[in-house]
Amino acid sequence: MCGIIGYTGSEPAKDILINGLKQLEYRGYDSAGIAVLDPNTGFFLKKKTGKVEELAKAAEEEKTDATCGIGHTRWATHGGVTETNAHPHNQGAVTICHNGIIENYKELTSEYGLKNILKSETDTEVVAALLDKFYEGNPYKTIKKVVNLLAGSFALCIMFEDQPGKIFAIRNVSPMVAASFEGGSIIASDLTAVINFSKKYFVVPEYHILTLSESGIEVQDLKGRAVEPEILEVNWDITSAQKGGYPHYMLKEINEQPEAIERTVAPRIQDGLPYLEDDGIDDDLLKNLKDIVIVACGTAMHAGMVGKSIIESKLRIPVTVEIASEFRYKDPIIDEKTLTIVVSQSGETIDTLEALRLSKQKGSKVLSVVNVKGSTIARESDYVLYTHAGPEIAVASTKAYTVQIAAMYILAARLGYVRGVLTEEETKQFMDKLSGVGELMQKTIKASDEIRGIANHIKTAPDVFYIGRGIDYTLSLEASLKLKEISYIHSEAYAAGELKHGTIALISEQVPVIAIATEEHVYSKVISNVREVKSRGAYVILVTNEGKTESSEVCDQQIYIPKVDSVFGVFATAVVLQLIAYYTSDAKGLDVDKPRNLAKSVTVE
Repeated sequence: MCGIIGYTGSEPAKDILINGLKQLEYRGYDSAGIAVLDPNTGFFLKKKTGKVEELAKAAEEEKTDATCGIGHTRWATHGGVTETNAHPHNQGAVTICHNGIIENYKELTSEYGLKNILKSETDTEVVAALLDKFYEGNPYKTIKKVVNLLAGSFALCIMFEDQPGKIFAIRNVSPMVAASFEGGSIIASDLTAVINFSKKYFVVPEYHILTLSESGIEVQDLKGRAVEPEILEVNWDITSAQKGGYPHYMLKEINEQPEAIERTVAPRIQDGLPYLEDDGIDDDLLKNLKDIVIVACGTAMHAGMVGKSIIESKLRIPVTVEIASEFRYKDPIIDEKTLTIVVSQSGETIDTLEALRLSKQKGSKVLSVVNVKGSTIARESDYVLYTHAGPEIAVASTKAYTVQIAAMYILAARLGYVRGVLTEEETKQFMDKLSGVGELMQKTIKASDEIRGIANHIKTAPDVFYIGRGIDYTLSLEASLKLKEISYIHSEAYAAGELKHGTIALISEQVPVIAIATEEHVYSKVISNVREVKSRGAYVILVTNEGKTESSEVCDQQIYIPKVDSVFGVFATAVVLQLIAYYTSDAKGLDVDKPRNLAKSVTVE
C-alpha cells in the first residue's frame, strides 16, 4: 500500500517523479505529493488530495530545475485524506516519504515532546520530526538512531537539506527496489516505476542504508560496512505495464491470461511430465510430507482453495487453507512433516510474510508461489515456484489468480507422480490437459459479448448472489469478491446446498443469482438448488458446460464454457466470472482499475 519514488541525477526531477507516481498509483490514490531539493532554494513541496492527475495539474505551472526529489501516492492509514496528511512530510532540515505503519508513534511523540510541532495526523511526520531533532550533520548516524526507535514496518526515502543531490533510504518489511543508470539513480516501491530507466535493479535489503546520487547507489549495513546487493534483471517489457490500447488494465490482463498460463506451465514440462528441478523443488520434499497448509489472503487464498480441492480429491493428502491474517494469531497445527505453501502475487503481503515466518519457526518447510522475483517472501522461503504473469496493474487480480491455480496444478501433478498416486500415463494426460487450458480461455474471451449483456442487467441490482458446489463453490467465492470490489454491489457466495439453511431468505423477486454448474457428478444437485431460487423469483444466470441446455423454468440466461473436465474448466469459468465483474463495473461508469478504498499490494497489517 502506498507508492514511493525517488530520483536524483542529471535531469529535472519533477516530471520524472510525477510520471513515476502515475505508474505506482494502483498502490494508493487518496492523495499524492512530491518534494524536490534545490541546492540554492531548499525544499519545494506540492501535495494534492485525489489522484496523481490532480497533482500533475497543480504542479504543471511550477518551475523548478531541481534534479533530486521524492514522491508519494497515499493509501491512508493514519489520519484522513487531506493535503496536510499527504506525503512528503517536512520537519526542519528533513523531508521524507514513508510506506508502512509506525506502531509506537504515539509513544515517540510523547517521549520526545513532538506534539506541538506536528502539523499532520500521520505517524510518518513523527519520523520526520525525530530525524530533524537528532540531525547534527551525519545522515547515517541519525537514520540509525531513529530506526532503532521505530516499531512496525517502514520504507523511508529521506532528503536532508544540507545534502543536495542525495536521497537516503532504509526499509523494514515494506518493499523497495532501486537502480542506477546513465542518467542517475532511482528508487521505488516496485518495478513499474523503475523499468523505464533500467531493466537491472536490486531489492533494497532490510535495515541497510542506501545513498542515492547521480553517480550511483551506495549500500551499507547499520554497522557501516559496504554491501554489494544482488543485481536482478526484469524479464518483461515495459509495454507489459501499459494498457496497449485496452480501455482498462483489468481487461488487458484478462486477455493476457492464456499467454501467462503458457509462460508458467510450458517450462515446467519435460518429456510430458511435470518438471520442478529448475525451481529447486526436491522430490524428497513431496514424498515425505504428511499434510499441506496453504496460507494466503484474498484472491491468492481463493487460488489456494482450488489447489486444496485438486490435491485432496486426486491425491488424498490432507490440505488446510488458512487466512494469513488469522494464521499467525492462532496456534496452527504444523510441524516438520507439514509443507506450508504461501501464495502471494507481490511476494510482499505482510500477513502472508508473517505467516511464513511462523511456519518456519515451527519447523515446517515453506514453498512460496509468487510472481515477483527477489521479493521478501521469495527470499525467505525454502522453495519458490515463480509464476510468470508479468506485471499486474489493475487492483482486481485476474491473471495472477489463474497462474497461481496453474502453479497449484503443477505441484499436484508432481506430488501425485512422485508418491505413486498417479501413473506416468495419468500424469502425462494431466499435464497435457493443463497445457491446453490457455486455448479454452482464449475461446471464452472471444465470446464475451454475451457476458456484457448480463452485466447490463445486474448493474442496478443492490445484491448479487453466487452459488455452486465443490470446485465451483471455490470459484464463486473469487467471483463474488471481484464483483463487489470493483462494482460496489453487495455480493455473497454460498455453497448451493446450504441455501436451505437460512440464506434462501435473502432471495426475492429479480435478485440476480449466478449459479456455476460445471461438475458433472453434482450437476443435478446444483440444478435442484437453482430451481429453489428460481421459484422464489430470482433472476438466474447459469454458467455451465456446452451441451447443458436448460429451460426458462431453470434460468433466465445461460453462459457456456467449452466442454472439458471440470478440473480444467475452472480456467475458462474464471474468465467468465472476471468478465462479469469487469463489464458490470464499466457499465456503472466506475474506475475499474482503481476501486475506492483499495490498493494493490497490502503491506500493512
